[in-house]
Amino acid sequence: MDETQVNPALPGATPDDLDRRLILLLQANARESTALLARKLGVARTTVVARLARLEASGRIVGYTARLGGDEAGRSVQAFVGITVSPKAGREVVKRLSELPELRQLASVSGEFDYMALLRADTTARLDALLDEIGEIDGVLRTNSSVVLALRVDRQT
Repeated sequence: MDETQVNPALPGATPDDLDRRLILLLQANARESTALLARKLGVARTTVVARLARLEASGRIVGYTARLGGDEAGRSVQAFVGITVSPKAGREVVKRLSELPELRQLASVSGEFDYMALLRADTTARLDALLDEIGEIDGVLRTNSSVVLALRVDRQT
């Protein structure tokens, strides 16, 4: 048996239930004090500090960030865009897409599309212009967009 399976406190260990609960609490409020996290988890504060250090060292937690709230996020429009590209054009298309400041995420996916992009624009007019820009990139064969009407669950930081 691998020793990381025996001792979850080792740096390369698989996360256990306490790690998962700690991560969920941090996703809800990354500014929560270690003392309060410890109380909520029913463990010592030093345990939380050690777990956080291990999760950060292992790369499972890579940072803490500020997210825009209701007013600021509500002033923008988001869309998921499925992108189909011609064979061998992927590298150049990804390079061009990554130059768009409104691109929040880009994933290569299986299924109907080659890539799925998440865009955030200030206005619907800017989103429309972005979709035109994407459609004009050499190698892009087709796009299909879905505008986000409401975010029901957001665990992304």
